[in-house]
Amino acid sequence: MALHDHPMWRKPQHHQDLDHAHEHVHWTELFYDLIHVVTIFLLGNYLSHHLDPQGFLVFAGLFIALWYAWGELSIFNSIYVSTDVWHRVIMAVMICTLMFMAAAIPAINGGGWAFFVLGFAANRAMLAALYLRARRITASSQSMCTVQIRNFACFALVFAIIAFLPKPLAYWAFAAAMVATQLVYMIPKLSVLRFERFVPRAGHMAERFALLTLIVLGEGFFKLVVTLSEKGIYKAAPDVLVNFVIGGVAMFVMCWIYFDFVGNGKPKNTRPATLITWWLAHLILMLCGVMVGVALAAEVKVGFWEPYPTKYAAIGCFGLAGYIAMLWGLSHVIEHRVASEFGRGDVRLFGIVLAIATFFIVPHVPALVGNLLWGTALFSQIVIPVFRAWRRFRHE
Repeated sequence: MALHDHPMWRKPQHHQDLDHAHEHVHWTELFYDLIHVVTIFLLGNYLSHHLDPQGFLVFAGLFIALWYAWGELSIFNSIYVSTDVWHRVIMAVMICTLMFMAAAIPAINGGGWAFFVLGFAANRAMLAALYLRARRITASSQSMCTVQIRNFACFALVFAIIAFLPKPLAYWAFAAAMVATQLVYMIPKLSVLRFERFVPRAGHMAERFALLTLIVLGEGFFKLVVTLSEKGIYKAAPDVLVNFVIGGVAMFVMCWIYFDFVGNGKPKNTRPATLITWWLAHLILMLCGVMVGVALAAEVKVGFWEPYPTKYAAIGCFGLAGYIAMLWGLSHVIEHRVASEFGRGDVRLFGIVLAIATFFIVPHVPALVGNLLWGTALFSQIVIPVFRAWRRFRHE
């Protein structure tokens, strides 16, 4: 093999210029994902300690910023096959930006704010550097790369300035800038989606979504286990241990319904509306997954007979409703799945309505009843489709 063909020295290549562009995730991307294990856990802790509207808005804003830091790099790696030395150096710097952002989360309402926003600004700058390298090497993508370089460089500067603005002006400016980062993908004449070369490898991006979803939902198990270990498993009553198991099984079922119905699913076409829906639905789905994971941590704080904590019930019930709704939405923008023939809209609507109704019932009933209602909303999403499929399978 010639040295210029070795992965460590091969220059970035647009996947459309390759005869066989593999869809699998590179180890550098997986390592980049590792920091999100920490960020999601810290975000969950933040939400647990700030269960009020303001706390939720801060949590959601931080999650979206971190998700964009993950997602926009994933898009680049999905468009360009890039594994050389300089790419790895830039990836290492990007990992460090996320380390600063993660470490700032517990103190985000105070001294951590500037570090978080500066980390995000540096992350934008590194994305500009990746597209700059791609522009120098792939002439056919220069126009698309030029737009991305301009966008990410401008946003890097904007976020760097926001880090030093007085509060609460800084919060409003940050929110406005976050919205603007996505509008550049959606405004027709400005959107980078207008370029034919801005098309990711569908299988690669689908695998990226699936891997991060596993991390997000896996944090629910982490949260449950840590909460019970801190309380002392030897001190837990039998009903608390039953609740503990219920929480673990619930997180498993959330993974089950994602992977059976939409996980690793490629978009059915490359129209901008389809790609944007695919992108935003995964963002909301993962946000809701974190909410449910935090809510289930309260399973080890109550027994059967006292009411489930209302604030935890709020994020758990609305998180589940949002999660199911995003599964429903994603099923319409990905290629056909046989499983979707059995998990139809009636099943999704039942789960959404029951999850929301459960929130209003929970304060007035024992946790045992609340768990039964919430569990029915979740487990119906797999039990009904499996039963329907079994009936067809039996006749076949």
